[in-house]
Amino acid sequence: MAYVDYKTVLQIDNSVTSALEGINRMTRALMDSLGPEWRLKLPSIPLVPVSAQKRWNSLPSENHKEMAKSKSKATTATKNRVPSAGDVEKARVLKEEGNELVKKGNHKKAIEKYSESLLCSNLESATYSNRALCYLVLKQYTEAVKDCTEALKLDGKNVKAFYRRAQAHKALKDYKSSFADISNLLQIEPRNGPAQKLRQEVKQNLH
Repeated sequence: MAYVDYKTVLQIDNSVTSALEGINRMTRALMDSLGPEWRLKLPSIPLVPVSAQKRWNSLPSENHKEMAKSKSKATTATKNRVPSAGDVEKARVLKEEGNELVKKGNHKKAIEKYSESLLCSNLESATYSNRALCYLVLKQYTEAVKDCTEALKLDGKNVKAFYRRAQAHKALKDYKSSFADISNLLQIEPRNGPAQKLRQEVKQNLH
């Protein structure tokens, strides 16, 4: 199956543009044809020997630079893609499935659902801030910061994104950035109790 082939290629080099684009296309197609549990219906993905990965990594640095440029262009193209109405609906359904998994405490699986949702449509601020919550719970603070930043690009008044990024910055001991996020949040919601409490905690660590 093409999806398995693409995943195998990405084990060797995760910057191959055609494989990245193929994965995105196949994910949407498989969700259409097999439904939300499409991953369970696929054959297992063969493991690529570490030696093969090392051989690829030993290629001249110029080749890696070119691959990095291609990867960057592919990422930009994906972000700039305008989703269809069908994609937006699929994204909504997947986000809701992610929300249900969060309620059950299954944050790792929820991240997968939110990621699939963002492949369909990356225009929903709440999907990024919801995935950021999962990253916070799993103590992946840098990823949480990135998702909150994306959420705020889409909605500059996303209070949850400000709060979660402030929490992540605090965990990373970046108290100045954390305090700035809380201050921005309190300009939007001056009476936000959790934010006021977090501000006091962060303020104690500012020098």
